[in-house]
Amino acid sequence: MEFQRFLSLLPQLQQDDLPATAAHEKIVPEIRKLELQAGYDVKNARKAAVLMLCYPYKETTYFVLIQRNSYPGVHSSQMAFPGGKVEQEDATLLQTALREAWEEVGVHPSGVEFIKAYTEVFIPPSNFLVAPFLAYTTERPEFVLQIEEVSDILEVPLAQLLDDSNVTQTTLTTSYATDILVPAFELEGKIVWGATAMMLSELKESLKKLV
Repeated sequence: MEFQRFLSLLPQLQQDDLPATAAHEKIVPEIRKLELQAGYDVKNARKAAVLMLCYPYKETTYFVLIQRNSYPGVHSSQMAFPGGKVEQEDATLLQTALREAWEEVGVHPSGVEFIKAYTEVFIPPSNFLVAPFLAYTTERPEFVLQIEEVSDILEVPLAQLLDDSNVTQTTLTTSYATDILVPAFELEGKIVWGATAMMLSELKESLKKLV
C-alpha cells in the first residue's frame, strides 16, 4: 500500500468501530477461542503497551516488529511490537508505548503521530494486559536496537499483512507448552503468533474494510 494511500484512510479509520474479539478469534488456537468468548478476569493483570508503528519506505507503507532476545521466560525469542510494561513515570499507556519504542528501537516520541488505540489483549502465561497503539512517522526511522532486549528488527510491508495467503498454521514448542498447533502470520519469512498476531489481525481487519 502506498504511504499516501495509507494516510488518506486514517480519518475514516479513526471513526470506525474496531472488530475487537472477532478479529482476535481469527488467529488464535481453538482452546484460546473459547477462553476469549468466556472472558478473562483481568483485574489483577499487569499493564503493558506496544506501538504499532507505520512509516514510509520507498513510497510504500511498512510497519516494524522486533525479535526479543532468548531468555528463560514465556516471550523468549518471540516476534513482537516494540513495547513493554508500564513504569511509574508513565502518565498514560500511550506514553508507555512511546517510551518503550524509543528505548527498544530508537524511535523518538517527538516524531510519532498517534492514530488510534486498539483493543487490549490479555496474555495468560505472563498475566499482562497489553494495550496496542497505532501510530506513524512521516519518514522511515533510523532504528537503533536495544541489544539487551532486542535481537533483531523486522520491517514488513503493510501489504503483506493484508494478503490472506500469509496466514498459516505452525507447530510450536514454548516455555509452557509442547508441540502446539497455532494459527500465525508468516511475514518476511518469520512466524508471528500469539498476542502480536491477535493485534495484527485486528489491524488487518480494520484496514481491509477501507481498501
